[in-house]
Amino acid sequence: MSRRLSRRQFVKAGAAAGVAAAARRTLAQVPAVVAPKAARPVVISSKNGNEFKNGGPHTAVQEAYVRIARGEDVLDAILAGVNIVELDPLDDSVGYGGLPNAEGVVQLDSCVMHGPTRRAGGVGALEGVRTPSLVARAVMASTDHHLLVGAGAQWFARAMGFTIEPDLNTEHSRKLWLDWKRRTDPEHYPALSQKAARDAMIAEGLLRADRVYGTIHMNGVNAKGEMCGATTTSGLAFKIPGRLGDSPILGAGNYVDGEVGACGSTGRGEANLYGLSSFFVVEQMRQGRSPKDAIVEALKRIRANTVKRLQKPDGNPNFDVKFYAMNVKGEHAGVAMFGGSEPKYAVCDENGPKTVAMDALISGKPDA
Repeated sequence: MSRRLSRRQFVKAGAAAGVAAAARRTLAQVPAVVAPKAARPVVISSKNGNEFKNGGPHTAVQEAYVRIARGEDVLDAILAGVNIVELDPLDDSVGYGGLPNAEGVVQLDSCVMHGPTRRAGGVGALEGVRTPSLVARAVMASTDHHLLVGAGAQWFARAMGFTIEPDLNTEHSRKLWLDWKRRTDPEHYPALSQKAARDAMIAEGLLRADRVYGTIHMNGVNAKGEMCGATTTSGLAFKIPGRLGDSPILGAGNYVDGEVGACGSTGRGEANLYGLSSFFVVEQMRQGRSPKDAIVEALKRIRANTVKRLQKPDGNPNFDVKFYAMNVKGEHAGVAMFGGSEPKYAVCDENGPKTVAMDALISGKPDA
């Protein structure tokens, strides 16, 4: 049975209809939030991610990809990959056997980030644990903090059940440190600075130039578009004790936004830190740039901000830094500051692991 509306009821009903219509118009203007979906699972990393196996069947990128393809959590898979390099004494830039600091002590740094949950953890100047990436994950999973350093990081690792070893040097890393120490002893070699000693050891083939700032960064995405990243390192060879570079710092050595992409770096950490460049790269991808173009913008900013004492005579930086970026579609790129050394990065997808050429901002090589 119908009934007549009073004037007050008519006005209220009309107002409600107007609000509903306005809401529908507003919602129509807002893009629907759709879960990202990658074109295919893929893992990328610095070059050493496809160089070392630690006696097993897979390189780091291959191990991570196999695990992602069979449905494991992306961060778990990535950590299983980088653990191969951390535990392999043949890579003297990461984990066990990593080149020590100026006092002969191996201090390790790491940062991990889990895109789906937007959580991250890090450790810096950690002594005695071969796999700092796993301690970083424990910080993420078991605390309300992001970064633990030094003795506190070691205390936490011990409390979480990690084995603490008295010395992570191998015979090889200790021999290189002793050689460096002898060269820098002012009583016997007063003309050799610490940098000059490193350069001399590189020239003599004792040190690899890409191991002085050596690190492994890895990021990956699964078929659902879930992304994660990890960076782990023994840091600058023969560094001042306690020095932290970019690797353990969220937004510098590693950053993931699960709706956009992921980025990490290797090379001179201090240059990256001033611009939080991995965060910057992800933000550039948010604005619609490809992974390659986003990295190029970050490298241009680093070049523009390089102080004179770190410049070559031509005004370009006298150091190298490399970035590895991926978006949620699985599109990826690796770009270095310099291309003269023919830089490469590692990739693994359904076609297997491979090492591919990186693009570069500048031709030639740094002098340092």
